[in-house]
Amino acid sequence: MSRRYDSRTTIFSPEGRLFQVEYAMEAISHAGACVGVLSKDGVVLAAEKRITSKLLDPGHKLEKMYQLDDHIICAVAGITADANTLIQYLRLSAQQYSYAYQEPIPVEQLVTDLCDLKQGYTQYGGLRPFGVSFLYAGYDEHFGFQLYQSDPSGNYGGWKATSIGAKHNQAQSILKQEYKKDISLKEALELTVKVMSKTLDNTTLKPERLEFMVLKKKADGSVGMVALTPDQIGDLLKATEVDKKEED
Repeated sequence: MSRRYDSRTTIFSPEGRLFQVEYAMEAISHAGACVGVLSKDGVVLAAEKRITSKLLDPGHKLEKMYQLDDHIICAVAGITADANTLIQYLRLSAQQYSYAYQEPIPVEQLVTDLCDLKQGYTQYGGLRPFGVSFLYAGYDEHFGFQLYQSDPSGNYGGWKATSIGAKHNQAQSILKQEYKKDISLKEALELTVKVMSKTLDNTTLKPERLEFMVLKKKADGSVGMVALTPDQIGDLLKATEVDKKEED
C-alpha cells in the first residue's frame, strides 16, 4: 500500500502519513549515535565516529561536531553531505543576526530558522527532506545553557538529555534512568560515556571511535566550546572505568 504514496513528499497516505519523511528518519536511525546531556554549568555532546581508517588524515576537523557561533555548537546524525549545507545556512543566519542587532542570536531562534527551512522541503514537489538530525547546544543570558533536537520533518524540542542515530531508543531509556536534576558537568561527561558504551556495537570504547565537545563558561566568564582530544577522551574512559574489561 505504501508504494502508491511514497513517490512524493506532498502525497499523504490514507492513514495521514508522509512516507518520504519517515524514510528520512529511518536513514538517521542507521547513522552513528549522538548523545547530548545538559548540566547546570554546561552542555556535553558526544558522537560516534564511523570513519576510523588508519590511512585517513582527519587534520583538525571533527566528523560529527560543528561550531555554529561562539555560543552555539551542534552534533549531527545522518547524511553528512546534507548536514554540510545546513551548517552553512546556520552559520550565515547567526552572523546576519549578529550584524543586524549587534548581539548573539538566541539559541531557539536559530533552531527555529533551520526547522522552518527543513519543513519547507517536506511540503513542495520536486524536493526531498534533508536526511539529517541535529543536537544543538547553546547559551544565552536569558535562559542559560540549552539543548535542542530537530529532525527532518522540521519538528524540534528542548531536552535535558537526548540521543539521535543508531539505538537512540536504548540510549533514551538509559538517560531516563540515570539523569539527575542539577547534574554537574563532570557527571554529565560520565553519563554520556556510559550511554555511548552501552549503545555502540563494540564491546569496549576506544578514543578514536568517539568525538566529544563541551560548551561551558571559561575563567573570564565568556562562553566557549572545548573539543576533547583523543588523549583527554582516553583519560575520561579510564576515569569512568569503561575500558576496564580491555585492561583485564
